[in-house]
Amino acid sequence: MTNQTIKEKGQAYLMNTFNRGSICMTEGNGSYLTDADGKKYLDFLAGIAVNALGHNHPKVTAAIAEQAAKLVHCSNMYWIEPQVQLAELLVTRSALDKVFFGNSGAEANEGAIKLARKYGREVHGEGCYEIITATNSFHGRTVATLTATGQKQFHKHFDPFLKGFHYVPFNDFQALVEQVSEKTCAILLEPIQGEGGVYPGDAAYLQQVRALCDEKDILLMFDEVQTGMGRTGTLFAYEAYGVEPDVMTLAKALGNGVPIGALMAKDFVASHFNPGDHGSTFGGNPLVCAAAVATIQAIEEENILANVNEMSAYFQGKLLAMQEKYSFITEVRGKGLLLGMELTMKGSDIVAKCMEKGVIINCTHDTVLRFLPPLNVTTAEIDQAVAVLDEVLGTL
Repeated sequence: MTNQTIKEKGQAYLMNTFNRGSICMTEGNGSYLTDADGKKYLDFLAGIAVNALGHNHPKVTAAIAEQAAKLVHCSNMYWIEPQVQLAELLVTRSALDKVFFGNSGAEANEGAIKLARKYGREVHGEGCYEIITATNSFHGRTVATLTATGQKQFHKHFDPFLKGFHYVPFNDFQALVEQVSEKTCAILLEPIQGEGGVYPGDAAYLQQVRALCDEKDILLMFDEVQTGMGRTGTLFAYEAYGVEPDVMTLAKALGNGVPIGALMAKDFVASHFNPGDHGSTFGGNPLVCAAAVATIQAIEEENILANVNEMSAYFQGKLLAMQEKYSFITEVRGKGLLLGMELTMKGSDIVAKCMEKGVIINCTHDTVLRFLPPLNVTTAEIDQAVAVLDEVLGTL
């Protein structure tokens, strides 16, 4: 089928929840996608930070095929070998002690909210269940994680929401202090706000939040759904800040494309979950865990983190040069290969024009062009993306 015929069938049978445009991607290889009409695209969105190793990475593809031939699903009524292997990899490479596996970032954050509330009640009493999050944050689209999300544009039509959530400006420690009360069980933050406009947390701010949580016996929870698994230049973003969370959530890049999420916690928190408190039918199944194990192994074996830091410096240099060239670019910010370019105008038309020229980027928060290339991106691919972006910006 062609792009057009697939689009027509999709409009007939799928709910209208995405602005999909007119293109159907049918193949992927490395940093490139190919649509149903045979057109090739350089993918600097990577499935919204999912395809960390690009498309059809041979090690991940082989692991999926090998596991699919053995066992896809058996339920969490049994121990699952790839799940145990993945948990060991995550724990031994992080400051957290235990893992629960779900199917998405939203599910991981749902689990974090439940764990925090149970911890608060069992440690501090029945009234301790409130969670503080940041304005412009994004934590998911379920009712609970939508409540946690500090963006009104996502709230419209879906209230009433859960009780017990409060929002404070990101990187404003005094505002956070003023919101904390005896009812506060946790503070949930993204080390870098991705959907909210690519705003990095200040190191001093996150360190102050850590100290406050220690003083008040409040859980510090990091949503690393977008920043985790090497995106920012360390395996987990918190490592660069000198701050250890008590709870951390992962998803997106963890399986390089297969749907998997992880809730991680230190022992003193994780111990508050007992059998029956939480669960997932599909979470941590053999197939997705085998893919995630292969993803982590590839990140380490192929020195991906070194490439992220090298390519980040190269890419940021190109974007900063573009800022010097165009007055409507007000800031380039981010960390690793999670980069944003703030504009004085909406960026949706720029995204569309880049797509026409074969380069996929993204616009978030209306005016921020977001760049999320695969973590094994090359200088040649960055040059190609920058050349197309420069060509498009030059027409404005």
